[in-house]
Amino acid sequence: MSSSTIQVIIAIVCLLASITVYFQSGSELYLKLFPVYLLITNAVSAVGVYMGGHSKNNTLLYNIFSIVEFVFYLFFLHEMIRNKTVKKIIVYILCIYLALAALDMFIIQKANVFHSLSYSLGSLFLVGICVFYFYELFQLPQTNSPLREPAFWICTSILFSTCCTFPLFAFAIFLHTPPKFIINNILTILLIINIFSYSLYTIAFLCRIKISKSMLSS
Repeated sequence: MSSSTIQVIIAIVCLLASITVYFQSGSELYLKLFPVYLLITNAVSAVGVYMGGHSKNNTLLYNIFSIVEFVFYLFFLHEMIRNKTVKKIIVYILCIYLALAALDMFIIQKANVFHSLSYSLGSLFLVGICVFYFYELFQLPQTNSPLREPAFWICTSILFSTCCTFPLFAFAIFLHTPPKFIINNILTILLIINIFSYSLYTIAFLCRIKISKSMLSS
């Protein structure tokens, strides 16, 4: 089984798990938007693979999607954090990021070149806000276990994937034209990161589902 096939299977399983939030009472808005985000992610991935397989430049596609991805994650973190001052700061960060991303894509760097500057900036914002989320989470009195909170698993996935993928992209950009064996190793590591991240997302969507004792006994 190829690595791309494994990634597709994991992504589909995660997407199906995300749909369960519509059947869970009291699901927050960010959870209801996640299936839409995952569907767009899978569609972009499929189109990107198709373009790459037909020797077409898919950099612009991924540049645009990465901006959408950062905006969605910033929205998610805004919804999860309780501190009103930090929530306002996230709104400012979102506006600043969109302006700088547009400037980077159309003026500083070409549209068909990987926009490393805005990607680095977005990664920095996400890591900082995720760290604050965990700081706030463990400072507040706990009424429920964090393991039963979807936000905990999603933030863990965002922090993990961002901290792992950013150095890989930075390393690849630094080499300009890395050898094929390095590219293959990077792709393998990215596959592992994606599998782990999707697994955390799946846990987030299912962690609130309660299994009755009668189901366990049967």
